[in-house]
Amino acid sequence: MLDLKFVRENPEVVKQNIRNKFQDAKLPMVDEVIELDAKNRAAKAEADSLRASRNKLSKQIGQLMGQGKKDEAEEVKAQVAANAARLAELEAQETELEAKVLKIMMTIPNIIDPSVPIGKDDSQNVEIEKFGDPFVPERSSVSTEMRPWWTTLDTRC
Repeated sequence: MLDLKFVRENPEVVKQNIRNKFQDAKLPMVDEVIELDAKNRAAKAEADSLRASRNKLSKQIGQLMGQGKKDEAEEVKAQVAANAARLAELEAQETELEAKVLKIMMTIPNIIDPSVPIGKDDSQNVEIEKFGDPFVPERSSVSTEMRPWWTTLDTRC
C-alpha cells in the first residue's frame, strides 16, 4: 500500500502509474482519497481545538467554583457540554473518513519499478535470462488411476 503522504504530494505520479498498469478505472480514486484526506485532517484539527478549549474551560470551571461563582461555572459547563457533543460528531466523522481512505488506499496499486517494461499482458514481457530447457512431463508417466490408499503401503517389513 502506498503512503498517504506520497499520494498527497505526488498525485500525478500515482495517476501515471495507474495508467501504466492499464487500470484507468482507478484514476478518480486518487482525487477522491486526497479530498477525503483533506476532510479528515480538517475534522482532526477542529477536534483538537475543541479538546484544547475543553481543557481550558475545565480549568476555568475549577477556578470559578473555588471563587464561589457557581452561576458562571454552570454557564461554562453548558458550553463544555455543547463542545462535547460536537467533539463526539467529529470523532465519528474521523473514524468514518479514515475507514474510507484506507479502503481506497488498499485498491490503489503500488508504484511499478522503473526497470519493468510497460505492457498490457505477460506476452509483452522481456526475457532477460533463461535457465535450462523447459520440461513438460509425458502423460504416460503420470498415473491417473485411482487406487485405495492401502495399496501404496510398503509391506516388505
